[in-house]
Amino acid sequence: MTTSTREGWRRARLETILDLSLALAGPRREGEVVEELVQRAVGLLDARAGIAVSLAPSLEPATVVSVGWPAAPGSVERLVAAPSLQEVRAGAVARIAGHILGLPFTEVLAAPCLWREELMGVVAVADKEAREGRARFDDEDVTFLRSLALLAAPAIASGRTLEEAQRRRLLLEEENRVLRMGVGEEAGLVGQAPAFRRVLELARRVAASDVTVLIRGESGTGKERLARLLHSFSARQKGPFVPLNCAAVPETLLEAELFGIEKGVATGVTARPGRFELANGGTLFLDEIGDLTPVLQAKLLRVVQEREVERVGGRQRIRVNVRLVTATNRDLEGMLGRGEFRQDLYYRLRVVELTLPPLRERYEDIPLLAQHFVSLHGRRMGKDALHLARGALELLLRHDFPGNVRELENLVEAAAALTSGDRVDAEDVRLAMGVGRVPTGAQAGTLDEVLRLHVTQTLERHGGNRAAAARALGIDRTTLYRMLVRWNATHDAHRIMPEKANPAKASGQEDAS
Repeated sequence: MTTSTREGWRRARLETILDLSLALAGPRREGEVVEELVQRAVGLLDARAGIAVSLAPSLEPATVVSVGWPAAPGSVERLVAAPSLQEVRAGAVARIAGHILGLPFTEVLAAPCLWREELMGVVAVADKEAREGRARFDDEDVTFLRSLALLAAPAIASGRTLEEAQRRRLLLEEENRVLRMGVGEEAGLVGQAPAFRRVLELARRVAASDVTVLIRGESGTGKERLARLLHSFSARQKGPFVPLNCAAVPETLLEAELFGIEKGVATGVTARPGRFELANGGTLFLDEIGDLTPVLQAKLLRVVQEREVERVGGRQRIRVNVRLVTATNRDLEGMLGRGEFRQDLYYRLRVVELTLPPLRERYEDIPLLAQHFVSLHGRRMGKDALHLARGALELLLRHDFPGNVRELENLVEAAAALTSGDRVDAEDVRLAMGVGRVPTGAQAGTLDEVLRLHVTQTLERHGGNRAAAARALGIDRTTLYRMLVRWNATHDAHRIMPEKANPAKASGQEDAS
């Protein structure tokens, strides 16, 4: 090799180190750093193949990016666990014979990504391409690879911190949503019916293991709440519980929602993790699993088997440690016969099956559930003494509840909101059902319309005084005002917005709030 050629290579490598240090100076995702690292290493060392692996604190592979590296099962694990890597963990660059890793290489160089004495990852290159008589990695190659690895280490650490912050933010948003909906409690998992108690007992038995569970049951029977119970009784209870209703997400967005998406896949798209990544260390609950398309079924099967995800538009394989719980109200066996659901995925998901009975098969639980929901929603509305009258309970017992526990809870919540005292009466339940004090010819088919009618009548009874009407409704004046503003926006509630003439207002005094 001529002196000028060698100097040119040295210059190129120095420029690469400078470029890489500048590129990694800003906030970068862990996967981006790993990809940049392996691309630079393979390109500047004229290697036949290369791989970069970021490592979790347990030294298990987290993100893997390769160039020309065989995708043989277990090859990454063998690289990370190779005895020669004890040198790497001490800060040196290891030379490993390819046959030790079970790979068709003559020589492999592996360098540590060390940051504050913690091994953040490993970068390896294999078999230097012959050029001007050089067919082996020399000392300069070793020094260059080590420099690249040491530059990447703090960037991997900061990228990991950045992604963890993003993950925590998304999880907090999900927890806030759950708290607002009130499904974070075991509300609904109440009852003494034998069939229901049997399901709860089975759930407590399998919760401690990490097996995949399939929950069957009609819509509204409490499948997500049972999944939360499984999580709360498992060893993963301190980890996240991440739910996703597969039927509620458009097909075109579901893949990104499940597996994440990389920046630039489409105009304005920013990188974000999917539900599998968010659930890492915890439980992922996929509701309505029977609604997955064949393409997504195949991709889900791969993730279940490999415990790795690839984001949409990405090339990194991201390891995930997730317990999977799925649910459906569909006939999966019938779908198998029609070729609509993969048999291999079916058996992967149905390791343990739990079936929640519909409310019509546990009728004796309606009083317990109704009293539970009255107390629960009464506390949330500031009505701690709220209870259910006998007549209201009798009316509930005559209803068939095709929407199961969810319908019962929504009905009780509406009745609790409509009552003006500390007792939910039959009249409140009828009003919540859309019957009772509805004038002939009035169309009050939805809860919103019934609620609007009730508010209108209460305002009329109190001469348009909003403060007095709010007290009678059991809500504060601000809440009433917001309801009126929202209804006014529909252009058919003008009659309930103005307050009628009030002597106190005429004298310049505000009514008490």
